[in-house]
Amino acid sequence: MSNTALNSFTKRRTQYSLGKQLPISQADAGALIQEAIRQAPSAFNSQSSRAVILFSAESVKFWELVKDALRPMVPAESFGATEKKLDSFAAGAGTVLFYEDQDVVKGLQQQFAAYADNFPIWSEHSTGIAQFAVWTALAEAGIGASLQHYNPVVDDAAQKEWDIPASWKLRAQMPFGSNEAPIGDKPFMDDAQRFRVFA
Repeated sequence: MSNTALNSFTKRRTQYSLGKQLPISQADAGALIQEAIRQAPSAFNSQSSRAVILFSAESVKFWELVKDALRPMVPAESFGATEKKLDSFAAGAGTVLFYEDQDVVKGLQQQFAAYADNFPIWSEHSTGIAQFAVWTALAEAGIGASLQHYNPVVDDAAQKEWDIPASWKLRAQMPFGSNEAPIGDKPFMDDAQRFRVFA
């Protein structure tokens, strides 16, 4: 089956071997990320997703903050492997920090009390869609990326470093950059275990 959207989805794969040479300008990459999030749907059109886009030294700084946060938590004899992994993320051209604005969530809970319990869940849907939209848009532009979750250990440090509003809750991090190694094939489980179709 030939489908433009599915072709783009197929390009979106995890890339751990990142470099700093983007195939597009930094300005265009930033605009691409913003537009992908802008176009991502959200429940009640809440637009609760927020992003901090870090390039170059600012991105490296973020991964140093992650190291500092993890160092007391990881046994010294194991930290070398952790540091190597974090350095691979810092080797890229940038990092997107994905946030959800809890003030938006609380406002919707107050406005639509009957759905109050669902808005935190729908907020998680929103950030997942935004992350997928950004990842796919980057892949379509020839930019490698992966999705990481070092929240909440780095939340406070990042909030202080970049003056992040207190209502923004960090949900994921996406290091991105040039593809410095081939991307492997993605394995799939058997369709019969995932899908049921009735007609």
